[in-house]
Formats: sequence, structure tokens, C-alpha cells
Amino acid sequence: MDLQLNGTVAIVTGAGRGLGRAAAEALVGEGARVVAAARSAGALEDLAAGSGGGIHPVRCDMRDAAEVAGLVDVALECFGRLDCVVNNAGIAPAGTFLDQDLEVLAEVLAVNVIAPAVLSQAAARHFVAAGGGGSIINVGSTSSLKGKALLAAYSASKGALARLTEALAAEWARHGIRVNLIAPGAFATEAQAQVMADDKMLAARLRKIPMRRMGEPAELGPLVCYLASPLASFATGACFVIDGGEVSKL
Repeated sequence: MDLQLNGTVAIVTGAGRGLGRAAAEALVGEGARVVAAARSAGALEDLAAGSGGGIHPVRCDMRDAAEVAGLVDVALECFGRLDCVVNNAGIAPAGTFLDQDLEVLAEVLAVNVIAPAVLSQAAARHFVAAGGGGSIINVGSTSSLKGKALLAAYSASKGALARLTEALAAEWARHGIRVNLIAPGAFATEAQAQVMADDKMLAARLRKIPMRRMGEPAELGPLVCYLASPLASFATGACFVIDGGEVSKL
């Protein structure tokens, strides 16, 4: 199936590793060019090196609103257009909320909610000025749907991202701008490294997933590409859960 992404341009945040890297690689595989943003310059350079010129790496602090909004200008300067934004960057510090400093909550909200809002606004302003259209894909979590113990700040942020997605989809649909949320479950990334390194913890985690396995990062890429594509022209304000069936049995 031709997803009609050849020649399009996307911004992917948190692209240095895990799901963000998989999203960037999948988009390039479909012919898109990608501005890949992350904190780690080394990981970005490695990603760009294997892209055949399809990826422009940008080191970006997601807590800096000016840097985040500036990614739109980078895309326009490097590739001359912008068609899609993938708000993937996020942090998930674990711990009991009774003992957690509220500065942790503020930082999680800054990275997981404010940064996507800033980049979405900057991209949407460009989309409107360019005549409308464009796709914004927010990467949430199954925590966007259900709060999780020891992840209060993260759960709050991902729930907020889900509501932001719906609100912007409703507001911007008249401009042809689509805004959707992907809610991944447990994927075999660095975020699950501690669980995967402990056989008992891994077995307990997998028992919660009907498919009895974690997802592979590459399994997220096709969904990102579909939502970025004109073929998803009637999809907006939706939450696409990809979790091996875990939420369905809660």
C-alpha cells in the first residue's frame, strides 16, 4: 500500500532511541524526511548516519519552549516544508507520590504536556498559514487511559495529553489539521530495561498482557506512518491503543 508519504517532512521528538527512533526510521522508510530531535547528540548522529540523508538531527531540550517551537523553523529551513509532527519525547520517573518532590511533577508536565502543546501550536500556525492540512501525532501511553501506581506524575501527564489531543482535534479540524493519540503499552525499549533484566519481574509483567509478550518498537512505526498519511484523512481526535490487549481486560 502506498501511504503517499514520499517527499513529506516530519518532526519526531525523542527520536534518539526507543519508540521515537522507530517512528523516525519508519517514516524515512516510506520516503519522508525527518527532523529528529532529542537530548542525546550521539544517538541522533547514529540515527542520521543510517538514513541516507533522510534525517536531520537536532539536539533539543524539551523543557525549553523556544527550542521546541524552533523545530518548525528547522524543518522549513532544512527541507522547505512540514507535514507532520510526532510528539514522542517523554519522561517517567517512578516512585511513591507521598515522597516525591513536586518539582518532579512540574518537570514531567513540562516535558510530557507543555512541550507537545508548544510544538503543536507552532506547527499548526504554519499549517494554517500554508493553507491548512497537516497531521499531529501525540504519543501517549496506556497511562493516558488508566492511572498507574508509582507513576502518578506520568499518569497525570499522559491523561492530560489525551485531553489536549481531543481538544485540539476539535478546534483545528476546520483547518484540515488532524490530531491523534497513540497509546502504547509495554514495549521492549530502554524504558523497560529493569523489568526485562529480572526474570521474575518480566514474567509478572507479561502475565498482565494477553499476548504474553512486549511489543517491538518496529511494530509502532506502521501506525505512525498511517496517521501521518493522507490515507488517514478522516481520523482525528482518536486514541489508537497498541498494547497487546492489556487495556481491553482491565
